[in-house]
Amino acid sequence: MRKEGIVLDDVAMISVFVLCTRVEDLGMGRQAQGCLVKMGLGSGVKVCNAVMNMYVKCGLVEEVRRVFCEMNKRNVVSWSTLLEGVVKWEGVENGRMVFDEMPERNGVGWTIMIAGYVGNGFSRKGFLLLDEMVSRFRLGLNFVTLSSILSACAQSGDALMGRWVHVYALKGMGREMHIMVGTALLDMYAKCGLIDMAFKVFKYLPKRNVVAWNAMLGGLSMHGRGKFVLDIFPKMLGERILQELIETDQHNTEYHVLLSNMYALEGKQEKANSLRQILKSRGIRKVPGVSSIYVGGDIHQFSAGDKSHPLTKEIYHALNNMIQRLRLAGYEPNTTTQVFPGSDGREDSSEEMEEKEQALFLHSEKLAVCFGLLSTKPGVPLYIFKNLRICQDCHAAIKIVSKIYNREIVIRDRNRFHCFKHGSCSCSDYW
Repeated sequence: MRKEGIVLDDVAMISVFVLCTRVEDLGMGRQAQGCLVKMGLGSGVKVCNAVMNMYVKCGLVEEVRRVFCEMNKRNVVSWSTLLEGVVKWEGVENGRMVFDEMPERNGVGWTIMIAGYVGNGFSRKGFLLLDEMVSRFRLGLNFVTLSSILSACAQSGDALMGRWVHVYALKGMGREMHIMVGTALLDMYAKCGLIDMAFKVFKYLPKRNVVAWNAMLGGLSMHGRGKFVLDIFPKMLGERILQELIETDQHNTEYHVLLSNMYALEGKQEKANSLRQILKSRGIRKVPGVSSIYVGGDIHQFSAGDKSHPLTKEIYHALNNMIQRLRLAGYEPNTTTQVFPGSDGREDSSEEMEEKEQALFLHSEKLAVCFGLLSTKPGVPLYIFKNLRICQDCHAAIKIVSKIYNREIVIRDRNRFHCFKHGSCSCSDYW
């Protein structure tokens, strides 16, 4: 556009930053910001908000703060964007300080703060803030806020509050409620043990995505309905519906993983393996899991089975010691959804079981934790970022690690923060 002599204005530059945010092209975004300054457009409120949003999505909260501080004028969107970045990347306590400084708060700011509290295990604080929002400031509840409240109810087991939200949602939306609210409602009932209500919500959902399926299946398993999951539910709904999902959205690996896990739980290893072959034949690859830990001023990244780190020998030695201590503390590897080529549905031999366990031991989270234990003084908290959802086995193992090593371990996965301390997690095992 510049080569063609077209003059770029702030509207065009906002579109550039939106695109950079969408494709996560930070390099291009930085170049665009440089052009912005050269053209004298770097002080506009809307364009600065777009720059801040890009940095929030890329996890560069210091850059978000810098742009915010350099703005000559700010609006409620500027403050909300800063709040989102701080809550997401620096934690809810730092976020609350920003929230309290906001000269004006709209529903977005309140929702970010409430969602930050409930998403990180501080349900009571979320409830108190919600009460202040509704009773004192007379702000209405939209579908995002409703979903956040339901998440808090699920974490705290407050089915009474959850029922109130259900009534409110029905009054405001009718039976054709927003998919986000419906899924959160289903998850709340399932985790509170009200399986019949969860199934009713599931039945009336206008659209069932992979989150809804996971919530329903997880709730059934969690509350002793495992036989229903394995014998009836997959035959009634699971296999047929998920096959349809796979055919209509062939590049969504989450559907493949959910159906594969269902087959593995039922002992149908051949079908589970066939899904792996389908993904391979279509050239579809699962996003590899990567765990990052900040130590000594540097970011250290690990993938599953990683041996590229200079301290690999020491890390694996520490890993072996950690596994031994975990076993002595009662840890048993959860291999139920591990799928390997060659499995044919028969009971695993001791060699095959050992292979599955070894694969679990080498997950990126465990390697990052071991490196952190090696590289920091006793008692120093560990902070780890994971690009995917932490698996059940790593979650169970790291809870025990936090107890036997007397360490606070904070992991930010794709869904939420997990604060492991004294053998428990802030998520109450709901994630």
